[in-house]
Amino acid sequence: MISTQNTVTDATQIPYGAFYNCAQLTSVVLPDSVETIGVACFYGCTNLQDVTIGNGVKSIGNYAFSGCSALESFSFGSSMESIGNEAFSNCYSLTSVTIPDSVTSIGYEAFYKCSLLTSITIPDSVTSIGDYAFYYCTSLTSIEIPDSVTSISYDAFYGCSNLASIVVDEKN
Repeated sequence: MISTQNTVTDATQIPYGAFYNCAQLTSVVLPDSVETIGVACFYGCTNLQDVTIGNGVKSIGNYAFSGCSALESFSFGSSMESIGNEAFSNCYSLTSVTIPDSVTSIGYEAFYKCSLLTSITIPDSVTSIGDYAFYYCTSLTSIEIPDSVTSISYDAFYGCSNLASIVVDEKN
């Protein structure tokens, strides 16, 4: 029998490619003890819909959830510091993301082609937004960029055809 939910306990790191292309995986629960979600850890888990991560997770590796096309929403833990390159690329069903105040950078193509993403909250802690970070997020209608962001890289919002409002906070 294949379990469609995995609960990880007493681990500090989910290693590189640990659940790569596990197409039957639908739900993941990670406890506070996990600090790192490795590179391509859940890459290509096309039926993954629900991810609950503990507050201990500090980093999400490159490609960690890339191609998880059924993933609808994702909540980051309060200790998150970095979102890796292409971490959520091609997560076509992702509709909303709230990034915690502890994150300082959004990686290259982090949300590339998340075409149903309608809202994103970028906190004051973020200083840089990587190349193509929100490339072809065609459902994104507005974005508020805090004054802490000192670098918005090449084509960060390219192809966001419904983006009607951009608010850039002024430094006081």
